[in-house]
Amino acid sequence: MANIVEVRDLRVGAKTDSGRTVDIIRGVSFDIAEGEIVALIGESGSGKTTIALTLMGYTRPGCRIASGSVKLAGEDMAKLPERKRTRKRGTEVSYVPQSAAASFNPAHKIMDQVIEITKIHDLMPAEEARKKAVELFRALALPNPETIGDRYPHQVSGGQLQRLSAAMALIGGPKLVIFDEPTTALDVTTQIEVLRAFKSVMKKGGIGGVYVSHDLAVVAQIADRIVVLRHGEVQEVGVTKELLENARHPYTRQLLDAFEPVSYAAAKDIIVEPEKPLLVVRDVVAGYGAVDKTTGDPAMVAVKGVSFELPRGKNLGIIGESGCGKSTLARVISGILPAAHGSIEFEGRKLAPDLRQRSRDDLRELQIVFQFADTALNPAKSIEDILERPLSFYHDMNAHDRNARVSELLDMVKLPRTLRYRRPGELSGGQKQRINLARALAANPKLILCDEITSALDTVVAAAIIELLKELQRELSLSYLFISHDLSTVRAICDEVAVMYNGEKIEQLSPDVMGSQAGHPYSRLLFSSVPKLDTGWLDSLEQDPELVKAFSKR
Repeated sequence: MANIVEVRDLRVGAKTDSGRTVDIIRGVSFDIAEGEIVALIGESGSGKTTIALTLMGYTRPGCRIASGSVKLAGEDMAKLPERKRTRKRGTEVSYVPQSAAASFNPAHKIMDQVIEITKIHDLMPAEEARKKAVELFRALALPNPETIGDRYPHQVSGGQLQRLSAAMALIGGPKLVIFDEPTTALDVTTQIEVLRAFKSVMKKGGIGGVYVSHDLAVVAQIADRIVVLRHGEVQEVGVTKELLENARHPYTRQLLDAFEPVSYAAAKDIIVEPEKPLLVVRDVVAGYGAVDKTTGDPAMVAVKGVSFELPRGKNLGIIGESGCGKSTLARVISGILPAAHGSIEFEGRKLAPDLRQRSRDDLRELQIVFQFADTALNPAKSIEDILERPLSFYHDMNAHDRNARVSELLDMVKLPRTLRYRRPGELSGGQKQRINLARALAANPKLILCDEITSALDTVVAAAIIELLKELQRELSLSYLFISHDLSTVRAICDEVAVMYNGEKIEQLSPDVMGSQAGHPYSRLLFSSVPKLDTGWLDSLEQDPELVKAFSKR
């Protein structure tokens, strides 16, 4: 079988702040046969996306292809004139981004955007393009394929939008499609549908693919071969099943080990007082929009009568698919979004619904760490300024004490003290999330609400963050409320797990019984949807179609 892609000794250079050029991709070589899907895996900064983008003849600002060749259908994308490269994009090679929402214009209907490439390259008449789009919608298992194109992007779910971005990439009839972490932000039940749709369309059309991911279980379901990358270099290449079962390189084995975090066991030296819970949430109702004057309910109710208790020194996981109310619940507990009904007690005292009415001690003892450190950290401030602010606000520390405490906080989250002078944009994703955590620790809290704090991180970095949280809990007697759609992460750190669906808490159980032993049918569907490191798992997965239909919002 002929190769659609041949990459030989690829080197990509980038300019540093000092003006020096360094190689960030170093001598990478690999092939992709026609109709073959090859996965590029590795931790953040390994060069996965940089390499994938060179297949379109593109590099990020400040970078350039220094040497080597990147041949697509026999033509070197690195050496083609820009006009010819532009002509190939969308017709011979196309791209599906991690965030589908970012690739759609909210002001235009979906159909107009999906068929836009056919107009740009004059590939077919508009009516023919619409018919082809509908065929792709049907092939990608989208609901109402005849009419979904008439909607606007905000009127479809995240999983549907991700499949629509694939339709946009496929409509020009490309020979190669680049998937850049396309399911990272999706919950497990939605991810299953999207993966099945991608795999079916690619195999039926005999289309080659590059699948960029740090999730080995997802890669196992869709890729024929795997290229393992680290620091811009190839560490190992192999057929998916063989590489997963008999990895030779130590780094590949490290990735495999990090896939399944070590199960959590609460530290024995933490004092547990079950008769006096740290946090009590009772019948909380919350949502968004105008409040009904008669019922007191918001126009859109996102959390419906949720109750639970969190003992001191314990961790509770809140899981469920996107839109089930997990993050809204965290915002309510923290006081960012006042509850419409119900009560929240902390340390035996009732908390005001609105954080603006809470005491400084209430705010200090209950901290929240957000999912995206990029938006949670002020890009204009240094790390030192970011960490000093809570020290001034909560503890009224002088400059000398603040300086010493910042060093201690950086030590606690295992970061070099020299990072204090940098700004967030100069740090990696894992480093930023550690700073996010250090800022919460600066308050000396008793409870930290962790809202999807590892979902944007690669497997190795996420595993390191989980280990850090465990260590900090042992040292500081912390409790965590851990919100996530990553079930393996929740299993690794939580003592109990609450399952949410459609704004309600439907079940609470031990992580040990997260599987077929769960009582509620939705819980069983959720747990059965977690991908396994088994190349045949997706194809052999059998779920009750009535159950899938009953709980499908995708």
